[in-house]
Amino acid sequence: MPGNTGKHRISRRTKIATGVLALAVAAGGIAVSTTFGDPGQASADEADPALYIDILKVAPNNAEPANARGASTGTFTVDCGRNENQHFNPDNFVAQPGIRNGAQHLHDYVGNLSSNADSNNKSLDAAGTTCKNGDKSAYFWPVVRIDTGDEEKNPPAKSPDGDRDQAAQDAASPVITCPDVASKLPDVPDSAMAEVNRNLDLLDTQIDEANKRLISTRGQGGPNFVQNAILGPLKDKRVATIDRMAIAIGRTAAKPQGLDALAPCALKEQAGTGGNPVSNGGGAPAGAAQQITCPDVASKLPAVPASAKAEVDRNLQLLNTQIQEANQRLVSTQGQGGPNFVQNAILGPLKDKRVATIDRMAIAIGRTAARPQGLDALAPCSLGQGGNNGGNNGNNGGATATPPLPGPDANNELPENDGEIQRPAKVGITFRGSAAGQVVAMPKFLRALTGDAKPSINGAKNTRAAWTCTGFENRLTDKYPICPQGSKVERIHNFPSCWDGKNTDSANHRTHIVFPDKNGRCGAGFKAVPQLRITLVYDIPHDIQVKKQYKVDSFPSEKHNPLSDHDDFANVMSQSIMNQVVNCINRNKTCNA
Repeated sequence: MPGNTGKHRISRRTKIATGVLALAVAAGGIAVSTTFGDPGQASADEADPALYIDILKVAPNNAEPANARGASTGTFTVDCGRNENQHFNPDNFVAQPGIRNGAQHLHDYVGNLSSNADSNNKSLDAAGTTCKNGDKSAYFWPVVRIDTGDEEKNPPAKSPDGDRDQAAQDAASPVITCPDVASKLPDVPDSAMAEVNRNLDLLDTQIDEANKRLISTRGQGGPNFVQNAILGPLKDKRVATIDRMAIAIGRTAAKPQGLDALAPCALKEQAGTGGNPVSNGGGAPAGAAQQITCPDVASKLPAVPASAKAEVDRNLQLLNTQIQEANQRLVSTQGQGGPNFVQNAILGPLKDKRVATIDRMAIAIGRTAARPQGLDALAPCSLGQGGNNGGNNGNNGGATATPPLPGPDANNELPENDGEIQRPAKVGITFRGSAAGQVVAMPKFLRALTGDAKPSINGAKNTRAAWTCTGFENRLTDKYPICPQGSKVERIHNFPSCWDGKNTDSANHRTHIVFPDKNGRCGAGFKAVPQLRITLVYDIPHDIQVKKQYKVDSFPSEKHNPLSDHDDFANVMSQSIMNQVVNCINRNKTCNA
């Protein structure tokens, strides 16, 4: 690695400071005349040295719950590579659907080849995959970088425009969605497994063919054409296919009853937010024609003292985030509540958040200059007509939507997220069982996330210690580990595994699938599904660890805090693959695909 020279450090920090200025201008209103301090200072994008710890000083703390009688102890491991195809982008279609570059940090992807902010069920299902068994699920996490201050070289950034265009095309057309069958099957006897898997694949093929026919016959027939020519025949095919599975199971076990209720399918309009589904059928909520707009704050601020600059910038960025999240909630809760729902559940809480955020800026300015007065008048927001700008509807002011946040530069770097990207030496994707009993299949298109990307804003409720070293997996820390010689830096991401049995997503992307209790049990009304565990191992030189020169990408507000580490997943497995996962786990086998 090149030596750490002051010349290179100043040059690169100047570049990053320029990127931050571009971000601030794009986000809606910091005056161009504002400065960002001495570009030679390296503190803007390095992790705090206090955020590192010798793993030997971390007490063992990662014990698994004891297995109850009937626990499912099998594992199913999927080989999806190490992102050799360099699929990176600062999007998150799970937590921030439709917001391009909304993560403001780079994600590392394996599995689905098309994952981007605009991804929807249809575009994900049509894409290729890096997984050897054909699993099209999307697995992604923030990249880790080595940052010595020199001009580290990254692979050139690849444009996601083609994938975005395809996703937009898919989102613009209606789609046929059907109830998930795999998650409703009982335990499948070994003698029936091949027949059941063949028919689960056939169900997927039937839906795909029906969707193709939906497109090829667009405009044909009368008002009942789709029902009579597509949905009706599809139901008949599904009845026969589902019945064959029930008969196969019934030869050596109790024949499942009532599965015919899963045969009817429906026509759904795709959402303008990337088709993020909220129902088990895989359909998306209707897109919102309105968006929340708020008064501009940056243009109303007086001159900001240098001592207050960082605090003001963080809170201006937070104002943008708050509006983005409110607009997402506007879409995800469409049709809920009474006539005052939007005011009481969205606009009111948004105003309260903005009052607190604006007040923090006024206090920061007031420490060394005259405290600005009357800024609270800028807190209330309103509901107005929204334009189509790729889903990035939030700004800290003005009724017009802002441009998308800036994406990575040619060197795959973002404002305040720079350094040499470390591709994992090993990526482990394993689905595990439940200490309390058997698991059931996840529905297709289930979304899940673990950790919290914004603990400085959201608090630590959803954060999870994820850092360790190989050979020390019984010790997890929320700091960057410094490993002994011969041991490697490792991240362990465990996902929630108690599903509500109905929804593939929820307004906060968490309440539909939650973590089991300390004994591994799911709460009332929730079912255990295979628990995803992603392990990431990195070849980070020991001297880089000791010098505290590696870091995880994060939102700028998090300053590379390792507690902001997180991971996202969307299940796009075929029903037959998911059935294989469930049966491997419930039969206590060790399977690799």
